[in-house]
Amino acid sequence: MEVQHFSHHHPLVFIQDHSVASKPGLCLGCEKPVEGWSYGCNQCEFYLHKGCAELELGPQIQHPFHPEHPLTLLPQSPYGGANCLLLFRLQCAELPLEINHAYDRKHPLILLPQPPTHPRKCSCSLCKIQWSGFVYSCSLCNFHLSLADFFSQQTLTDASHEHPWMLISRKMSFICDFCGTAGEHSPYYCATCHLLDWMCRICYEEVDISYGHYRCPASRCHYIAHVCCATDKAIWDGTIMLEGYDESIGELMVASEIKHSYHDHNLRLTFSGKTKDDDSQCDGCTRPISTPFYSCKQCKFFLHKDYAELPKEMRHPFHKHLLTLPNSHNEDNISWCCACCRWYQGFSYRCYRDCSFRIDIHCMLFSDTLKHPCHEHLLFLVHKNEGTSCSACFKRLDSGAVAYRCMKRCDFNLDVGCATLPFTAWYKYDRHPLTLTYSYDSEPSRLHCDLCEKKREPYHWFYYCADCDNSLHLNCAVGDLPYMKLGNKLEFYHPHPVTVVKNIWNCPPCKVCGELCNGQALKCKEFECNFTVHWGCRWRLK
Repeated sequence: MEVQHFSHHHPLVFIQDHSVASKPGLCLGCEKPVEGWSYGCNQCEFYLHKGCAELELGPQIQHPFHPEHPLTLLPQSPYGGANCLLLFRLQCAELPLEINHAYDRKHPLILLPQPPTHPRKCSCSLCKIQWSGFVYSCSLCNFHLSLADFFSQQTLTDASHEHPWMLISRKMSFICDFCGTAGEHSPYYCATCHLLDWMCRICYEEVDISYGHYRCPASRCHYIAHVCCATDKAIWDGTIMLEGYDESIGELMVASEIKHSYHDHNLRLTFSGKTKDDDSQCDGCTRPISTPFYSCKQCKFFLHKDYAELPKEMRHPFHKHLLTLPNSHNEDNISWCCACCRWYQGFSYRCYRDCSFRIDIHCMLFSDTLKHPCHEHLLFLVHKNEGTSCSACFKRLDSGAVAYRCMKRCDFNLDVGCATLPFTAWYKYDRHPLTLTYSYDSEPSRLHCDLCEKKREPYHWFYYCADCDNSLHLNCAVGDLPYMKLGNKLEFYHPHPVTVVKNIWNCPPCKVCGELCNGQALKCKEFECNFTVHWGCRWRLK
C-alpha cells in the first residue's frame, strides 16, 4: 500500500512494524521516533507516522496571532534547519487560546504571542528565566507557563484517564487531585482538562463530592459513584461483601505443593524449566504453559500459579451478584461465557442466583475501563446497550449485554467478544504472525479471506500480515474454540467420545456440512471410525 505525500517526491510505502522493517528514524512531520505503523521511503530515509501522513491538512489557515495574512503549509522551513512539515500545525497552530491549570484554578491562562512587559525590577519567575516566544499567562495572579512546560516530554499515562499527564519542571505548591493532599514539588497535570475530575464509574457523569456519594476506602483506588447509581437494582443486588474476605480455592499443603479442588491429586509448583510436552496448556485458562505453574506427576494436569490462587468469590462489574469459582467442573468442562459469548473450557466464575450467569477467566480479568489501541479515547463499561452495534463486528447488542463505550461523541462501542480478541494470530501458510487490524481496507483485491476464500466486509476488523499480504476473517484466524484445550475428550451425539483437535494439514471434510475442517474441530479417534465435524455443526447430529 502506497501514498503520494505532498512533502516527498517518491511514493511512501506502508510499513506494518517500523522497528523490524526499517532503520530507526524520526517522523519528519512531528519529529518524534517512528514506531509501529508508518509510511516511509527507505531510499531517502524519509518517514512519517501513519497518523501524520493521513492528516487532512489545509493548504492555508488563518491564525489570530497573524490576522493580516493567511499562513501557508510548506513541506520544509524556508529558513533552513529542521523540517517543520506538521510540527507547527500539530503543536503551535492548534494551541488552545485559553486553558485551565491546576496551579491557578480561579482564572484561565491566556495564550500570548510573547511574554508580557514587566517593570525592570520585577522578580517573577518569567522575568528571572527570560522566556521568549508564546506563553500562557494569568496577569491577575502573576502566573506564567512556558511552552517548554506545556510540551514537556516528561509524560506518563494512566488507564484511569484518557489524556497524558505532563510534568511541570519546577517546584510549586499544589493540591493533588488523586489523594487530596498538599504537594511542594514538581507535579504532573493534564493540560487538556487540568485535573482528574471525580467521575461516577457507573454513569460516567461528574460527582460533586460536597454531597453524599459512595467511594472505595482503599487509599490508592479512585472508584466513586453517585448514591442513586450505586444503589440501582440493575447494578447492585443489595448484599455487602465482608471486608477482607478472600478465600482461595487451593488448600496449601506444603510451600511447594497444593491440593486443588479441580483435580484429584496434589499439584507441585515449578518455577523454571519446560513440560515434557511443549504444547501443554493450562487447565485453568487453556493458554500455553509458562512458569511458574503447578503440575500433577500422575497425569497431564497443569495450572498457572496465578490461577491456582484465585479467590473463591469475587464481584465483577459485568454482573450485579457475587460470583463464585465452583469447586469442580462439569463432566465435559464446557461452558458458555455470558460476557464474550464463546464456548470455553477451564476455570469460570458463576452466579448461583436464578440468573445462571457464567463468565470465563479471561473476561473475569477485565475491569470497568478499557484502553484499546483501536480507539484514541478511554472506553467505559456500559450495561444498557439497546439499539447500539459493536464498531468492530457490527453485530447488534442485546439490551442486557455489557459493552465498552466511548463517552466522547465518537459513537464507538466494543462488545466484550471483540474487546478480548488476541492482538496476533497464526495462519498455516504464513510464517509471520497476523496482526489484528482495525482500519478500513479499500483495495477490492484484498476484500476476501485467504483461508475460507469468502468475502470480507470492508469496515469489519480482520487479521492481516503486511509482509505476505494475507487477510483472514476474525473467526477464521482464532477459530470457533479459542479457549478449548486441545486433546480433551467430549461426549455427545456420536457412539464414541470425540477429541478437540486443530487440523493444519490434510483437513478432512465435516460429516455434516461437507466442507473441510480447517483449524479446530471434533474428531473421533476410534479405529476406522473416520468421523470429523465442525464445532458449529455438532448440534445437527441430534
